[in-house]
Amino acid sequence: MLKREHIRTKTGELRKPKTPAVSDALLDRLQKVKLLLLDVDGILTDGGIYVGAETEFKRFNIQDGLGLRLAQKAGIKVGWISARPSFASATRAVELKVDYLFQGDTGKIAAAEDILKKAGVPWSDVCFMGDDVVDLGLLRRAGLAISVANAIEEAKGVAHYVTKAAGGHGAVREAVHLILKAQNKWDALVQEYMLK
Repeated sequence: MLKREHIRTKTGELRKPKTPAVSDALLDRLQKVKLLLLDVDGILTDGGIYVGAETEFKRFNIQDGLGLRLAQKAGIKVGWISARPSFASATRAVELKVDYLFQGDTGKIAAAEDILKKAGVPWSDVCFMGDDVVDLGLLRRAGLAISVANAIEEAKGVAHYVTKAAGGHGAVREAVHLILKAQNKWDALVQEYMLK
């Protein structure tokens, strides 16, 4: 993960965050990403569900949300694929203007294939983030497979990168940061926000 540093030097200049050491193979995968597909429960949330009399509630991380908006601003399409239909997930997806949303138990691979077709993106240009057994098929297909610190061992085992953050606690933001740094888009986005 990128280390936190003070944003400005004593002279007021922006200091570039250090990037983690990555292999040439991982760097190549990061640079190709044009579509970011995410599992919802366990990636965008901590996997917990609060159940009320008529609805359920989920906790989403604000930094993850801004990370997704930054990815989109950099030209990366974003899609969510969940085996569990959820009004809370759909509401958050609409808030974040997610490009593609699939919820249902008809199969994550079929859903992803449909999204790739609509986006016109090959598997080699897809980053998928998953954490559990139902995500293994997509993790194996994606050009860049990312899992989270609290994922099952099988998911971590097929991932090209495992975040230091747990699902629902900034893991998506960590992944987006890494992708945008590798694509040389991060600094320009940060500068843009500093001028607002």
